[in-house]
Amino acid sequence: MTNFNEKLTNYAELAVKVGVNIQPGQNLYIAAAIDNPEFVRLLVKTAYEVGAKNVYVDWSDDVITRTRFELAPEEVFSEFPEWKVQERMTLADGGAAFMSIMSQSPDLLKGIESSRISAFQKASGTALSKYRQYVQSDKISWTVVAAPSVAWAAKVFPSLPTEQQIPALWEAIFKAVRADVESPIQAWTDHDATLHTKVDYLNEKKYHKLHYTAPGTDLTIELPKGHLWCGAGSINEKGDAFMANMPTEEVFTVPLKTGVNGYVSSTKPLSYGGNLIEDFKITFENGRIVSVEAKEGQEVLEQLVATDEGAKYLGEVALVPHKSPISESGLLFYNTLYDENASNHLAIGSAYAFCLEGGKKMSQEELAEHGLNQSITHVDFMIGSETMDIDGILEDGTKEAVFKQGNWAF
Repeated sequence: MTNFNEKLTNYAELAVKVGVNIQPGQNLYIAAAIDNPEFVRLLVKTAYEVGAKNVYVDWSDDVITRTRFELAPEEVFSEFPEWKVQERMTLADGGAAFMSIMSQSPDLLKGIESSRISAFQKASGTALSKYRQYVQSDKISWTVVAAPSVAWAAKVFPSLPTEQQIPALWEAIFKAVRADVESPIQAWTDHDATLHTKVDYLNEKKYHKLHYTAPGTDLTIELPKGHLWCGAGSINEKGDAFMANMPTEEVFTVPLKTGVNGYVSSTKPLSYGGNLIEDFKITFENGRIVSVEAKEGQEVLEQLVATDEGAKYLGEVALVPHKSPISESGLLFYNTLYDENASNHLAIGSAYAFCLEGGKKMSQEELAEHGLNQSITHVDFMIGSETMDIDGILEDGTKEAVFKQGNWAF
């Protein structure tokens, strides 16, 4: 398939029909940058064609965002508009679906005073904490997809002539989300089934701990009783399937908040708060982060783990084989949605309630009693490589290989 418009149409259909899986009469909220009006218009059209009631588009602009961080008065970064919270919660309580289109420059806020970024992250995270709980308990349908911007494409393909950078990034995206195959929706159905074979195996095993070893990494992660491995598709509270990330190559679960010990080193840059954090190492004692070291972005990383008390603990453990489509592309995307699907990763911050038996219906207090971390942030960082081994440790101490040299051992 060589026609760009065909692949773009496939992509829009995947995002609407598989990603959020819009149901007749359902509202859809789309957060998008002004870089891709044609794609957004196609998404809106597709959503209405499958029966959406209303499609609301919340536009953003990187230049305006940067200007605000440069010139706005200090106090605005400690505030978050109540009307924006109400908009999000009114739609969520009414059963709307939510789609985010990632296209931000990885270096958007480079050079901005880190205290401004930190204040904004805290304010927005606190204000939207209830919405995050909806997301992390599968109450609503949501998906995150991506589309190129000039700055992002230039970061991924710096050696290409300027006019070729965006087309090259589009092609990489189409390939990663299977929009370039003959039957994309069937391809996603098959992919979901493949990931579930790993999910089912791990859920049957019920490992007590995972032990990670690689250059710069020696980490043990205890898993809570009743943990569930998940992967690919999810089910919202109404019973409708959705795909939270497109692409996705991971299976994941929750760690026991106080059960993480040792140290782990990053294998890919982390784009966070419009800055890149590179070559970093994190050390844990009884779950808590006790030190961070980064060759680039040290201050930003320190402020991330200082967001709140929960940002000093992990909320997600995700397994991704080195032999996966995004990894084998050889591209570094500088975008967590893509780079996390090329590498084993962990997440600082809040845990997904649906990764615990009965967790979807538990209160925040009950989830905490079961050992799940809570935070106003959730930030994935990449740790996997072709040199990583992971052992699963059973309750009786028996060790079994889960990953060998970066890939599934079963």
